[in-house]
Amino acid sequence: MSGEPRLRVDVIHGPNLQLLGTREVQVYGTTSLAEIDARLIELGEELAVDVHSFQSNHEGEILDHLGSLGGVADGILINPAGLTHTSVALGDGVAGVGIPTVEVHLSNTATRESFRHHSYVASVAVGVVAGFGWRSYLLGLRALVGQLRDASS
Repeated sequence: MSGEPRLRVDVIHGPNLQLLGTREVQVYGTTSLAEIDARLIELGEELAVDVHSFQSNHEGEILDHLGSLGGVADGILINPAGLTHTSVALGDGVAGVGIPTVEVHLSNTATRESFRHHSYVASVAVGVVAGFGWRSYLLGLRALVGQLRDASS
């Protein structure tokens, strides 16, 4: 997007997402995490956005990384995975860092087990995209960048 200032969006992938492409493919599909990251970088180039990805299976590492983004990232795209439904600390971390955040999920969590219907992140995110497989990430990035650009104009 010519003329637009470059933004930085950090993508945080939660627990077990390194197994994408081979884990429960009937739910999560056959696209790997590396493929998702590559598609995000490609879309980022189109949108004049620097995309940086981070994945961890450890809640504390995710919180440490999240806390390091203040003054660095313009926006955060997060798939908290299983921490979505269990981590008050993650919700507090997203709120505390004060960076516009979009939550994404590969599956439609509202149609799954009842414990997946609540998110500790959704209430502090600017939006949630779920149910579109790997495309949820791309839709989330587009929406987040739109929000960031609208806020700066």
